[in-house]
Amino acid sequence: MKTLVIIIHPNLESSLINRLWLDALKKHPDKYTLHDLHHQYPDEKIDIEREQQLLEAHDKIIFQFPFYWFNCPPFFKKWLDEVLTHGWAYGKDSGYRLAGKKIALGITAGIRENDYNANGRYQYTLRELTAPFEVTFNYIRADYQFFFAFYGAEHNPETAIVEENAREYLTFIDHL
Repeated sequence: MKTLVIIIHPNLESSLINRLWLDALKKHPDKYTLHDLHHQYPDEKIDIEREQQLLEAHDKIIFQFPFYWFNCPPFFKKWLDEVLTHGWAYGKDSGYRLAGKKIALGITAGIRENDYNANGRYQYTLRELTAPFEVTFNYIRADYQFFFAFYGAEHNPETAIVEENAREYLTFIDHL
């Protein structure tokens, strides 16, 4: 079964890393279903039933987004609030429709990795800062697999490093 990659980037055309990840994913249409939320819903009016059907049709789900202000883009939060509904994703008699599905994050971070630690500039690891996603996906009984990250996007990374990272991203997804 294909992997669903939900892309949440408000300005994908300007993103070097997310675009290269997307280009790498597009080379394998037999393996990945790509779903760009900003392209699908430019007015941010989400078709909840359609989103739930997409989720149900896949065993692996990746949320790909830039990490800024130490969080996800606001549209991703809105999507979570509207799509993961009581009675469908969780709650008595919901069937926990995402139970057992592997869910992971594909994150691009402008900040360098060494700034994300207890002694670093921001005092927390990316894993600690993404803990609410782990709690959310565990709450709905999904099989949360953490994240894959590109660090230092705002520091003009060399093309070879970005291309290698894109290959590693696909490997990460394939081995979930």
